[in-house]
Order: sequence, then C-alpha cells, then structure tokens
Amino acid sequence: MSDWEDRFRAPRVSLPEWAEDAPDRCVFSGNVTGTFELYAWDRSTGATQQATSRPNGTADGQVSPDGEWLWWFDDTNGDEFGTWNKQPFFGGDVVEAAPGVPAGYSAGCEVGRRLAVLGVSTDDGSTVYVVRPTGTEVLYTSTDDADVAALSRDDQLVLIEHSEHGDSRHRALRVLTVDGTVVGDLWDGEGLGLHGVDFNPSSSLVLALHEKDGRPQPLVWDPATGVVDRIHVDLAGDLSAEWYVDGSALLVIAEAKGRATLHKVGLDGTVEDLGSRDGTVLDATPRPDGSVEYSWSSAASPKVIRSTTGEIVLEAPAPRAPESVPVEDVFVAGPAGPVHALVARPATQGPVPTVFIVHGGPTAHDSDMFQADRAAYIDLGCAVVQVNYRGSTGYGAAWRDAIEGRPGLTELEDIAAVREWAVSSGLASTCVLTGGSWGGYLTLLGLGTQPSLWSAGVAAVPVADYLAAYEDEMEPLRAFDRSLFGGSPADVPELYTRCSPLTYVADVVAPVLVLAGANDPRCPIRQIDNWLSAADELGKDVEVYRFDAGHGSLVVEERIRQMRAELEFVAKQVGLPDPA
Repeated sequence: MSDWEDRFRAPRVSLPEWAEDAPDRCVFSGNVTGTFELYAWDRSTGATQQATSRPNGTADGQVSPDGEWLWWFDDTNGDEFGTWNKQPFFGGDVVEAAPGVPAGYSAGCEVGRRLAVLGVSTDDGSTVYVVRPTGTEVLYTSTDDADVAALSRDDQLVLIEHSEHGDSRHRALRVLTVDGTVVGDLWDGEGLGLHGVDFNPSSSLVLALHEKDGRPQPLVWDPATGVVDRIHVDLAGDLSAEWYVDGSALLVIAEAKGRATLHKVGLDGTVEDLGSRDGTVLDATPRPDGSVEYSWSSAASPKVIRSTTGEIVLEAPAPRAPESVPVEDVFVAGPAGPVHALVARPATQGPVPTVFIVHGGPTAHDSDMFQADRAAYIDLGCAVVQVNYRGSTGYGAAWRDAIEGRPGLTELEDIAAVREWAVSSGLASTCVLTGGSWGGYLTLLGLGTQPSLWSAGVAAVPVADYLAAYEDEMEPLRAFDRSLFGGSPADVPELYTRCSPLTYVADVVAPVLVLAGANDPRCPIRQIDNWLSAADELGKDVEVYRFDAGHGSLVVEERIRQMRAELEFVAKQVGLPDPA
C-alpha cells in the first residue's frame, strides 16, 4: 500500500459526545469497518459497540441525556432527506424516534429528558416539532430558513435561529416555551448575525455568538428580561463558545490565521489558555470534572483525541496514518487586502507542479490540520496551496461577507493573486485548480473566467449551472443563495448568470475532471450534467467520475477511488509518474 492510501484507510474516531445525566455513556463516529458509522462507548466498563451499519454510512447522531438511547438520522444513500430513528444504547430494535414528524432535511435535533424538539426543512420552509410520549405537535413554522439551536435542561424552553427578516446568513434568535409562547426575541440588525449555542445548564440564560464587534464573540442573553451581556474576549480571530458543565465559564475556540486554540473564558472576559499546541483544535467538550477533551491535529500529524489532564481519551485501532509535511504561511497582497494562504512543499527542489486546493463552504477556511488529500498530492510530487479567500471564516465578518453581491468572481481574484505569487516566487511550474462543493464551483468558474492561469482542473460535487442548481437544491441552500446574491434568480437573473460556470464553458481550455454524486442535494446532478453536456458539445477535454452517494462519501474505499482518479488525472496533465 502507498502512504496516501494508508492515510485514508487508517482508522479514525471523532471526539466522543457524552450523555448529560450519564457522562460515562458516549457516542462517537469511526471508520474501523471501512465506512463511517456511529459507536456506543461506556467508559465505566470500556465496552464499545458499533451502533449503526448502513451501506453508505451514518454521519449524524447523538445520545439521549439519560444515556439509554442513541438517535441517528436516516437518509437514503447520502441524500440528506429522511427521518430520525433511535435504538437502545447497547443494541436492540431500531424504532422511529419521532412519529408524526414528516421526512425532510434535518434542521436541528434536541433530545431532552421528557421530550424532543426537531427541526425539518422542506421546499415549503422550516417547521419545528415538539415530540412528546403522548404525541407530536408543531411549535414553529415559517417559509424562511430556521433551525433548532437548543433545548433547556428542564425541557421547558426552545432556542431557535431564524431568518424571518429575509437573510439566512445573518440570523436572529427566538426563545419559546415548548407550548409555543414567545419568551424573547433578539436580533442585532441588518448584516449582523447571531448564532444560538445553548441554555445555561442551571438557568434560562442563553449563550450565543454575535458580530457587533466585527467578528464572532460570545454574549449571554436573558430572554425573559431582554438583558444582553456582550463578553469582550481578548483573543485574536473568530470565536466559538460553549458552557462549562457548571455554567460558570465558557470554553472558547479561537480561530485565526489557519489555526485554532483552546481557552477557558470567565463571564467577565478573563482568559486562561488551555495549552493547545500549534496546529488546530478541531472540536472540544468540557467534562463534569472540569477537564476538557479535544480533537487536535496539524498538517504533519494525524488527529488525536486528548484531555487537558494530559491523557489520550480515545484511540483508534492501529495502524496510525503516516505523517505528512508541515504547512507554512504566506500573505499576499490582494485586491482588498492581504490574502492568507497555507503552502505545503514536496522534497523536490525548484519549481514544481502546484495544486491549489480550494475549500468549500464558502463560510469555512483551510487550516493547519491533517488532510489526506493534501498529503496525497505532496506524495505525488506537487506543492499544495490553500487560499483563505474573501468569504472564508477566521478573518472577521467583513472578510467573510465581502463576497455578497458578487460570489465566485470575488474569491477568484484572491486566488489569482496567490497564484501570481506562487509562480513569481519560483514555487510553481504549472498550476492546477481543484476543490469540492463551493471549491468545485470556484474551480469550474475559474477555468472559464481565468483560462490562461490554469493547466488543469478537478471539480468535485460542484455548482456548475447556478440557475438549475437553485431549482434543484435543498431549500436551506436556496435561502443561503438568496442572502448571498441579494435575491433569487427571478430577482437578479443577470447576477446568477454572471456568476455561473455554465456561462463560461466555451472559454475553458484546460482539461477537467468532474466528480459527481448521484444523490447530492447540495450540488444536484442535473445542473452538473447541464455543464457536462455543454462542454461535450463544444469538444472540451472533460473526464467524469460518478459515484452513488450524496455530497461526498462516508465509504473509505470509495473515497480512495475518487482520490486515485484525481491523482491519476493530475499526474497525466502535469507530467508526473502515475501514483503508486
């Protein structure tokens, strides 16, 4: 086996989620069987048992507060449309968790002690249901996008994020009783988003994130009185937060310049560093004893699950994934300010073929974390550049929102600036543009609008025809698009056309590999086929890899087949030997 395949096949586990009233009972995901599934783990006995087993894997699940039930979302072959099931913690019959709740796209699930609250999104909008032992009723419904964010510990209050003001990228908050009475509303105004986190473990206070200071920071809100305490935290970057178990402090992850660090923050804003190392904290959870468990990796080192006590919390079975190379930071002058990129170099000296892996989202970012695809391209003999373009998180709200009204074309300006640096600095001999999801969209759009810059392109599960994508995609993404573009295709048709890869397919000159999922609800297959048909009629050099799943795959061997197709394609285009 080659190192790149071993990295994909190496067993991996996620940070365990624990039951609030039975903290020894945990659920985590893992790929030991070759497919990512959910596992039940009892820390008191050490017993671990695979809980789910489905052909295309299971991604979304949680454990009930009493530790007696595992809940998991049941879709069809990755289409993300389905219902919630539950089963006893250590095995037993699978039953429907929420009778009376129709199938749809999940818009949040909060399992309480005596009831559950589920959000469902369909083409008609968003609906929140309260599921009691005696029956199910509608708590909230709206034609606008909304999600369930939290349920109070006493099962009395529900926190909802909504976009009734028409902007799903900058949401408002509402707290209701489970009987439907509105307790409080909070909105910071146009262009300022609120993200609901959780209720305080011992009160009705709400922890949320606000952007009034230009970046996500925590606030504590009393929905009954309307009092809001915005906690200024003297840490760089975008912050996420959750309550410590006793509600006396916040666990904060600070994301800045491609790294994420871990901190304990008092309600007065005092900061205690928790010793997270270089690299990236991927996820974290406080434990009842005051310790914190977290998932960490770097570009060179595979993920580990650690505790602030110094212990390894959970280890996947051997073998461990082979290590890779570190990344270095590059800051390039861009059209709207410095653009941050992460660069990984192979051992080869001199200019080398360089792969630009463009992240999806777009509200995401590339970081100093372990990535099997980056490492695979390094092993092939390529340098890898990852650009945190305008639209990325971790650089403040203004940078994230700078693509509104001109998506796609804005990000590509930043990517082009970094490409110019890569060539002029002597790093890159030829440049390949690759990416998945939004990164796939930017790849196809870049190949058409910047044809002289790219020698080849690999677009995985891309937006390819934006007008058709809008018609077929899941409703939460339509709402996202309306906020991003300033309306629907009926409102601003010229903008959707100007930002659609299909508009520029005639200008594509580089060879292209397109990967497409048959059941993808985010970047649906019809709009990809529209682009492929147009490219075929024009005689473009296009290869296609289709797979029977959704927006990616949870099956390890399928992911390896996709990566092999990408490596073989890129090697052929840039003159490198076929990958082992």
